[in-house]
Amino acid sequence: MTGNGGAPNPLERDVPLGNGVAQQTAQAMCPYCWEWALLRLDPGSGPSQRYVEDCPVCCRPWDVTITYGGDGSVMVDLRAEDES
Repeated sequence: MTGNGGAPNPLERDVPLGNGVAQQTAQAMCPYCWEWALLRLDPGSGPSQRYVEDCPVCCRPWDVTITYGGDGSVMVDLRAEDES
């Protein structure tokens, strides 16, 4: 995929988009309250990401690890912060 002037798109280099765009949302179950939550993903932040996010239901902190596959799919690993 090319951008301006035929230069490679840096997003495509870092996170291959496959035949569409990289996945931008994912569902995950809170390890504390067991409720499902929608995570908003940022594929532009790189193919492997790790951050802390609070559960929108019980407000307890999650340790979130995001890994993008070569086809733009995403794997989400969500753990209780004290398990990491």
